[in-house]
Amino acid sequence: MGNAGYTCIRRTFCWLNIILWLCSCAFLGAGLWLRLSYEGYATLLPQHAGLSADTIFMCIGGIGFVVSFFGCCGAWVQSRCLLVLYFMLIVMLFMSEFLVGSIAFLFRGGLGRTLANELRFGIERHYNASDRGSLVAPSVAAIWDSVQQSFECCGVSSFEDWYDIQSWSGKRWVPDSCCRQLYDQRQLLTEGSGDGLGAMRVDCGRSENPSLWWDKGCAHSLQNWFNGQLNVVGAIGLGIAFVQLFGLITSMLLFCTVKHKRASDTYKSYSPSIDPQTRTSSWED
Repeated sequence: MGNAGYTCIRRTFCWLNIILWLCSCAFLGAGLWLRLSYEGYATLLPQHAGLSADTIFMCIGGIGFVVSFFGCCGAWVQSRCLLVLYFMLIVMLFMSEFLVGSIAFLFRGGLGRTLANELRFGIERHYNASDRGSLVAPSVAAIWDSVQQSFECCGVSSFEDWYDIQSWSGKRWVPDSCCRQLYDQRQLLTEGSGDGLGAMRVDCGRSENPSLWWDKGCAHSLQNWFNGQLNVVGAIGLGIAFVQLFGLITSMLLFCTVKHKRASDTYKSYSPSIDPQTRTSSWED
């Protein structure tokens, strides 16, 4: 490989890893901020802290920080040890992603049922209508209300998932976000006389009238929405795979080139026709 091509690849590789390193720092900082300021909020599965938004952000940021750091430093100082370590980390990441994806595909039915059961447990034990969290880190109640209003659904499988939860033990109530229509601060006029006079104002969620609520579960609605976004998911997956493949090929190419350049410099240093004191450094190439 010529000096110009080697320099171009090395600098491109360095800048790519610098960008990934900055993005990883942003993810890591966001995860730490969520953990310190709003611990336990941004999750639909409060009993599984490992699936919370702050933990996921910190894991992505930490892994990206380490991998991109090794890649950038290895290319910049032309260290074969760091380049090999970077290559091994990328291979491990690729194998882990493939393994997790394969397991999720093979056991998708069981995973779906397990996730539905865990969501029901979260509704029963951790739903608190008075706790709204914040705009950046909403609470479990705020997330469920947003999902039910956006997808026009109620509960995980049906509105019966909201019956007899800890927030209203012994009651057949649902959140107001389950109502088909919301009027006048979540109040709905029930059917009265023929002209509507004398209609009684009741709380929709506590009316115990299933005809006022959405009859489909959110699990089915979310599954349909995800199926409609498979092209976006596929594009993101291809982008990640391309970056990893580029890192694998480039790191090995730089490793072989650095090894060859050092072997050539060592050979030249013993040549009687070249003065080692006046030989230009390989760093300038």
